[in-house]
Amino acid sequence: MPAPRTVRAVAVVGAMTAGLLMAAGPAQAANGTIGQRETVCAQDLYVRTDPGGAWTGTLYKGQTFTVESKQSGWAYGFAYGDINRHGWVQDGWFC
Repeated sequence: MPAPRTVRAVAVVGAMTAGLLMAAGPAQAANGTIGQRETVCAQDLYVRTDPGGAWTGTLYKGQTFTVESKQSGWAYGFAYGDINRHGWVQDGWFC
């Protein structure tokens, strides 16, 4: 049977580890920055002709998008990957 001091030390280390894990939390998506090539964090992100306009393609997690301008929760720029064209995406889905 371990000494009481050892048990206490193990409990403190366990509590500290749990606290660090909870503080880290899940990964959060972020807004894009104008002039930056951003990585998509969403599973899929629709590229559109205009904010809320017609669908022209889909960016997938890990693909990239260069933000050229922003407007009311939307980002305009160049979508790399399967699309390789300019368009609008919802802002807030970048790593």
